[in-house]
Amino acid sequence: MSDGPAGAISVYDRMCRSDAELCAMLARGNARRELTAVFGAAEYAQLAALARQAQRARRRHAAAVYILPGIMGTQLGALRTTDIPADLLWLDPQDVVGGALTRLRLPATEELVSLGAIPFSYLALQLRLRAGGFNVVVHDYDWRQSLEGLAAAFAARLRADPAPQLRIVAHSMGGLIARRAMQERELARVQQLITLGTPHRGSFGAVQAIRGTYPVVRRLAALDRLHDAEFLAARVFSSFPSINQMVPPPGSGLAADLFDAGNWPRTGPRPDVQMLAAARSFFETLSPTEPRCIAISGTRQRTVTGLQLVDDDFRYEVSDAGDGTVPLARSQLAGSDNYFVRCEHSALPRSATVARAVLELLRRGRTTRLATTPGPGSAHAVTVSDAQLRTTWNTKVDWAALAPAARRAYLNQLNQPPRQYVAVT
Repeated sequence: MSDGPAGAISVYDRMCRSDAELCAMLARGNARRELTAVFGAAEYAQLAALARQAQRARRRHAAAVYILPGIMGTQLGALRTTDIPADLLWLDPQDVVGGALTRLRLPATEELVSLGAIPFSYLALQLRLRAGGFNVVVHDYDWRQSLEGLAAAFAARLRADPAPQLRIVAHSMGGLIARRAMQERELARVQQLITLGTPHRGSFGAVQAIRGTYPVVRRLAALDRLHDAEFLAARVFSSFPSINQMVPPPGSGLAADLFDAGNWPRTGPRPDVQMLAAARSFFETLSPTEPRCIAISGTRQRTVTGLQLVDDDFRYEVSDAGDGTVPLARSQLAGSDNYFVRCEHSALPRSATVARAVLELLRRGRTTRLATTPGPGSAHAVTVSDAQLRTTWNTKVDWAALAPAARRAYLNQLNQPPRQYVAVT
């Protein structure tokens, strides 16, 4: 996993393969050294075993099951010539170190294409469902774009699928895309939508991404030798319509209308006024209920569950009532079956427990593997401000000096809560 000059073909570029290629390589033991470098020995062994199970399994169900990744869950990059691997931008740490995240900014200055779901996050779920006898289709997409456009493209793909029945398993923002697509009358064949940690009523993580205080943004900025978190928030992440559309509407820990830029701090990174105002319409046009939906929510993780504007700064309420990214009150859906599991947001699609529950839900429409109530949570809530969060992850990480295991750990823990979220008991 050696580093090279900007534009060099990295191990992440070389290992950016289609799902079919990756599954075949894992099942046959091909490129074991390279795949072990990317996944780690334990993860590689688990994925290889799952790939062999999926390869042997017979397809026993007529329905096609679509997996939708969440925001930031699809790889993005630029195509090179047919004989050279694509230039993987999201998420190639070598490009992040060199300051290339600015290439993600919208409006786009170059054509970036989706290059499959991020394997670490979604490959195990794919393989477990295939081993269970389902025909699995992964719908990757450019998660920067507007949710309406992404939903229209997904609906078109579903309409073109000849399968007699369609089912969807969607993580995070993918659930919002699926719900919007399912509002089309022509998609009555979609019998079931299972959401994993979907922000059905928005997420305060979107606010923090725009403010430059979201843990993922700050940890990426610590890798970036050229830019800080405030620059990336203001010039890159806030330019994505999707992030603006996931700003939470009022209710459930929020009294103010955050789609009004006047209710944001005047200093620090701020949203684009017109883009933010336009984002309001998504939740207004989204049906408040979806009887075909089953919502799985993560619990018992330190999560921002509310905010207030105080002294020209946002102050966030943090408690255990959520999955670390989406509050419980905003991940449940009225009129649907709701299940709960103690699990962090990004780990939901990787969890073997969640996957077994999803298989039961796909087969029988119910599961006994997950709780039907959130269970007791910690009463220890804390309040933390943007100013306090800006004191975290300000020291640049020397990526070249990290061992392979430390590199994997860093990338796999981008969602880890900052120290200020921990309640003092």
